[in-house]
Amino acid sequence: MSEVTVRETLAGAVSEIAAAGCATPRLDAEVLLAHALGVSRERLLCEGSAVVGAEALPAFRRAVRRRAGEREAVAYITGRRAFRRLELAVDSRALIPRPETELLVEAALALPTRAHVLDVGTGSGAVALALKQERPDLHVTASDVSQRALSLARENAARLDLDVRFVCADLLDGLDDPYDAVLANLPYVADGERAGLAPEIVRHEPVGALFAGADGLAEIGRLLAQLKRRTSVELVALEVGAGQAHAVATRTRAAGFATVRCERDLAGIERVVIGLERRR
Repeated sequence: MSEVTVRETLAGAVSEIAAAGCATPRLDAEVLLAHALGVSRERLLCEGSAVVGAEALPAFRRAVRRRAGEREAVAYITGRRAFRRLELAVDSRALIPRPETELLVEAALALPTRAHVLDVGTGSGAVALALKQERPDLHVTASDVSQRALSLARENAARLDLDVRFVCADLLDGLDDPYDAVLANLPYVADGERAGLAPEIVRHEPVGALFAGADGLAEIGRLLAQLKRRTSVELVALEVGAGQAHAVATRTRAAGFATVRCERDLAGIERVVIGLERRR
């Protein structure tokens, strides 16, 4: 087998990934090759003329086939995703954490000392674990209806040595503790929008964590209906899809929150609806 350099290996992979229609072929190729070689992406880019070892090439080529041929997300291929200050293990048991979901963590950072927080639909545990890491005084519980997702979240908690309580629950059913705050990244994609989603999402991410009825608000609506009776909750923060913020804000007010605001993500989309100050 003839020797190939980092630069040559990347060039071929970038072409293959680009031809498959992936949005960021160079970045994808660099991350996958760095992972196969066990080095940082920064080091990889500084060593373009270095020879790629024969032992790393098969793994890299399999990774490129998964990215280009199967349109599997890079995070699932590498098994890792950065989220705020953490590096989380990720796989098909839960959605890949997105940067916009970090807004849920930010919404809770100013909570009073030792407040009790519930992260509903925790998935990989990203929100609950990041909040516990940044505010270790808080009592954080994370729930999910999926046992498979919870197993991944527990693995992340154990590896990161973060003390979060995990429970299997359908929204607030069976959770009788008096929480001060509820954070939730629930399914919010309308059933009719499936065809418009990227292959990376519809082929590989768990369907149950994506779709929520004709308008995408079935699960968020159920949670807000439950919160109307949970008057101990002084803060709710809900991640929503593009164009859903106004409808969710209206329902949040109806659930008894006097002050409602929306936080925009880096793309300018109203992404998180926050309700504060309960009406008694």
